[in-house]
Amino acid sequence: MKLMITDAASQWFEDEMAVGGNQTAAIRFYGKLYGKTKVHQGFSLGLARVLDPHQVGVNLKKDGVTYYIEQGDNWFFKGYDLKVDYDQEKDANVLQYEWQENGEL
Repeated sequence: MKLMITDAASQWFEDEMAVGGNQTAAIRFYGKLYGKTKVHQGFSLGLARVLDPHQVGVNLKKDGVTYYIEQGDNWFFKGYDLKVDYDQEKDANVLQYEWQENGEL
């Protein structure tokens, strides 16, 4: 499992969720009940600004911000990489799930 955050998405998180710079907050990605994604029926992707990450499984540090997935949420991403981008025209984050060759975390 790889977590990728584009420069545009990083800037969006900094502007909209007050992370980066002198802030110590992190961004957590997790699977939540209800909704759907391209890879899960009945579950959607959630994200939260947190001050104290717990049980970090996969993480990426970009522009001074830690983006992560807790170990307990690995099931949601098993076999996939997650790429987060930002579409300025739609003013929305774009989430891409990419199947891993070996299908492992």
